Amino acid sequence: MPDFLQLSGKTIVVFGVANRKSVAWHVAQALEEQGAKVIFSVRSEVRRKSLAAQLAGRTVLICDVEEPGAAARLAAEVAADGHAPVHGIVHSIAFANYRDGFKPFHETNRGDFLQAMAVSAFSLVEIARAFKPHLAPGASIVTIGISSLLVTPDNYGYMGPIKAALESSARFLAKSFSADSGVRFNVVGAGPLKTSASAGIPGYIESYLYAEKLTFRKRNLETQEVANAVLFLLSERSSGVNGTTLVVDAGLGSNYFDQELIRLAMRPPTPRGPGPDAPRGEPR
Repeated sequence: MPDFLQLSGKTIVVFGVANRKSVAWHVAQALEEQGAKVIFSVRSEVRRKSLAAQLAGRTVLICDVEEPGAAARLAAEVAADGHAPVHGIVHSIAFANYRDGFKPFHETNRGDFLQAMAVSAFSLVEIARAFKPHLAPGASIVTIGISSLLVTPDNYGYMGPIKAALESSARFLAKSFSADSGVRFNVVGAGPLKTSASAGIPGYIESYLYAEKLTFRKRNLETQEVANAVLFLLSERSSGVNGTTLVVDAGLGSNYFDQELIRLAMRPPTPRGPGPDAPRGEPR
């Protein structure tokens, strides 16, 4: 069978593997199936130990992007270990501190917002800058965004604006790198997924089930489907795609006026029966 994606033998650095449910995990597995050499970057030694069994025999390095200079140290380590040139980078990192629950957006805590911005968005800039000397000509960098920056879900908090910053950063990096390289930057805008990270969002399951009704196929997005799109953008088959967000949402962004949802939304409320204390035979 022809190697359509031509990823065999390519070196790809994957950031953000947390467990088997994460987008980064599915991307890495698919890359290995295509014959690519994957270098895993995890946040901490604790995380590396927790993944030791699953990632046995692989190169697993530590990079906590919240620490100044961490990306530069990782890039230097990758190069020193003989893994350069790097043909692709997958940025699948996001963090928000929701320990105090969700607040109205105007009550967002400054420290929480800036921490989430540094980890979830600016880390892409630092990683790209750090790896620039070690990238192969025509390398591809892909980050994971969201399918729509126009929606305002109550239980996503300030991450909406931060994902908007991430997407904009990818475009500006594509422009900046184009001055002296052929390196591409793109975003996969993923619809709601069933991951461990999303499971920690209060009320997410209701949003997830609602999104499923909005898809054309009435079946939610699979994490592997997002990973497949990432592989396409990493490959030379997408060489004409740069500074773009590829939306992968099974059609939910185009199906707001689905007849089934309209019917459910407009259905009259179910009348309440008499309470337990209502006298028999009397209306209540």
